[in-house]
Amino acid sequence: MSDHEKGIGSDDGSARVVYGQRKGLKRFYYHPTTQVCLLGFVCFMCPGLFNAVNGLGGGGQLDLTTSANANVAVYATFAIGGFFAGSINNTIGSKRTLQLGSFGYCLYIGSAINIHPGAGAFVITAGAILGLCAGLLWAAQGALMLAYPTESEKGRFIAIFWGIFNLGGVVGAAVSLGQNFHSEAGSVNNGTYIGFLVLTGIGIFIPTLMADPKRMVRTDGTTVRVPTHPSWKVQLYGLWVTLTTDPMILLLFPMFFCSNWFYTWQFNDYNGAIFNIRARSLNNFVYWTSQIIGSLAISFLLDYKGLTRRARAFSSWAVLFVMIFATHIWAYFYQRDYTRQTATKTIDIYDAEFVGKIWLYIFFGLLDAMWQSTAYWYMGAMSNDAGKLAHFVGFYKSLQSAGAAGIWRADAVGLPYMNIFISTWVLLVAGLLFALPMLYLRVQNHTVEEIIVEDVGRVRTVETKNLDTVPNKSEGSHSSHLYGPEQTENHAQA
Repeated sequence: MSDHEKGIGSDDGSARVVYGQRKGLKRFYYHPTTQVCLLGFVCFMCPGLFNAVNGLGGGGQLDLTTSANANVAVYATFAIGGFFAGSINNTIGSKRTLQLGSFGYCLYIGSAINIHPGAGAFVITAGAILGLCAGLLWAAQGALMLAYPTESEKGRFIAIFWGIFNLGGVVGAAVSLGQNFHSEAGSVNNGTYIGFLVLTGIGIFIPTLMADPKRMVRTDGTTVRVPTHPSWKVQLYGLWVTLTTDPMILLLFPMFFCSNWFYTWQFNDYNGAIFNIRARSLNNFVYWTSQIIGSLAISFLLDYKGLTRRARAFSSWAVLFVMIFATHIWAYFYQRDYTRQTATKTIDIYDAEFVGKIWLYIFFGLLDAMWQSTAYWYMGAMSNDAGKLAHFVGFYKSLQSAGAAGIWRADAVGLPYMNIFISTWVLLVAGLLFALPMLYLRVQNHTVEEIIVEDVGRVRTVETKNLDTVPNKSEGSHSSHLYGPEQTENHAQA
């Protein structure tokens, strides 16, 4: 056995390996933080810039109906593709899945350029392709982001990813604000789209720079358990096993379902409905900036060592509950003053009423980041296995997209703004109420067991130690005990 590794006994009587840290540039390159940063930059260039365009309301276009229908196409195909994306990720590997997923964003942003007024069908078709690609990208992203950190680091790694990812929205919004600051028109100029198109093209190539997950070692020296490219039959079986052996994930489904629902009201029915393009651009900039602050703020709570993991779970739930009611009571007093028929898109940054309205948008950005980060953390508290987490994230993105498709379609057919707003409020509260029993019954101070589908199709239970009660030891040395000979060899050579 080399100096790079040492064997210790596992609970099942077999030997497992804890690895020492690499030296020099290899240590930096293979460090989990470096890889999560690269993962963040993929999403900076692709979904981050998509968010920047979408956050302008109407995708930055004059025709809000075309934008809404394109979003319906995005999220409808996303809902279908996302459900199976975890199986695809586990079969072809996360790097390849991530790269395939990035192509759709470049196509969609290119389609949104306002060149031909009759190009609506192309925009909608590009949206449908993007939905399939997005399912792949987010399944790979979630599996890697939640598998690389130890249990004590998950909140911090989520915040690192979320901050870099939303820098895409910040930079995109800043570019849009700069190009449209002296404009009072209703749509974004084509230079903005062209700049975004170039950046998303760069994002396609970043996954080639990322390390092979099989060669990754966590900060506590344990390996990342990565599926060894099993058959499609085994992976689809794994999807079923994930649901049947961990049914508590079903209680998170309402939280998943509404996690993009609120974008429709915020982007189209608030920002897109009552502000001119200059004000919309500024709103968009502060929204994505506040996302970074929100993810960092909630990460301190999610990783706070002065509380047990169960206490952190319930505390984060309480923070979300308070934020939902604070923001939506505030927003109600604005929404009651305009309808779909009376909205004028005339509020400018120099108007007195803009101050309160932009602060509301900032708090919506904080809430969004806290909601998404906490949802990821809840999934990470249920498992540390990359294959299982890919299925969890697939469920998350699939249900998220199904909800988004429904509400974007409701917006496209002209459902009253107040109806959409109330539905947003109700579903967010319902999502938290359904999640509460899962937190009570399923989230423990350590990961009790993992149900893993191995390449031969067998299901195996892995018991783990209560690492929260062991002083001076990291919490993550548990989910990486099952790997094939190929993985052991790869790490020994690294």
